[in-house]
Amino acid sequence: MKAIILSAGRGSRLLPLTENMPKCLLPVRDTTLLGCQLDTLEAAGIRHATVVTGFMPGLVEAELASRNGPLKATPFFNPFFQVADNLASCWMVREQMDEEFLLINGDTLFEISLLQDVLSSPVRPIQVTIDRKVSYDSDDMKVTLDGTRLMAIGKSLAQADSHAESIGLLRFMGEGPGMFRAKIEQMLRTQDGISAWFLKAIDAIARTTGEVETLSIQGRAWAEVDTVADFEALGSLPFLARPD
Repeated sequence: MKAIILSAGRGSRLLPLTENMPKCLLPVRDTTLLGCQLDTLEAAGIRHATVVTGFMPGLVEAELASRNGPLKATPFFNPFFQVADNLASCWMVREQMDEEFLLINGDTLFEISLLQDVLSSPVRPIQVTIDRKVSYDSDDMKVTLDGTRLMAIGKSLAQADSHAESIGLLRFMGEGPGMFRAKIEQMLRTQDGISAWFLKAIDAIARTTGEVETLSIQGRAWAEVDTVADFEALGSLPFLARPD
């Protein structure tokens, strides 16, 4: 199992914190947001990760070069990060989708037990990690479910159709990598492909094949860092607390 981390964006909603650094290098505990992700992957036994870079790539490359653990993290620069959304980042690294892999948003942090749940769950072609709460807002990546099967995913889903939210961690196994790669290649040939999120491809696969499953990690700790308030709240999470 390998990992692909989408970390090309600047994080404009985190300004002024991201004035002179990409979002993924914001300080978290005694490392960075990206470093925390890689440490968690490494602790769970992942040994290779591709990190898609964009804004100020040299800083990210230096961060990766400074690591000396068993996980090999390789940068992959996306020169179109300012004019394209993350479907294009996935397209750029599609050749890395040649075996089982995790796809992770660059702003999602999670405790190791959550990742272990994902890695040990039953084999499925495509699996979206989800969490549940009482209600969902316009910024949540909401999902519609039929049991554990994903029927639709998107921020614009109606409240009545929103049964959970994606946390930004997906797993691809068996036929899943090929299915996803084929869909993103198809979508990038369309007029709107360059401005699409990669989860639009997941939505299309779910609606046409029914081959997308979900795993609920309700009760496990995770965080998404979109705003300054999100960043400031990280210190309250036990798995991100500074060691004594």
